Amino acid sequence: MRRFEERLRPLGFGVAYLPVAIALEERGPLQQKDLLRYARVEQPTMAALLARMERDRLIERKSDPTDARARLVALTPRAKSVLASVKEAMAAVVEEAMSGISEADRNVLVMSLQLVVHNLKDETVDPALEPRR
Repeated sequence: MRRFEERLRPLGFGVAYLPVAIALEERGPLQQKDLLRYARVEQPTMAALLARMERDRLIERKSDPTDARARLVALTPRAKSVLASVKEAMAAVVEEAMSGISEADRNVLVMSLQLVVHNLKDETVDPALEPRR
């Protein structure tokens, strides 16, 4: 995690921002309640995270045209422009971590980790809010 943070800090981004940024990139503007389910965090944690992301000019909140009481969270143009660099930085750290591991062993590792995640999956999560693979 330290390596990821070191690579993302110069981009004005944090590892904790990733679930929200990816959800908004994949699905467009969402209400905070949907981001809670997607990121699998509690409401106070999400509220603090969104406040930091708004402070860093990565998200903006706007009225939801389908619900006058609700607000939509959306990526800012700044966030959209930096997201490709964030993904490249993350991939570079993964590549560094996988250095010296054969492709076959990488595949076994990935499949094993996917099985671990599947085994521990929270069945109460709405499948529509799962990250796209």
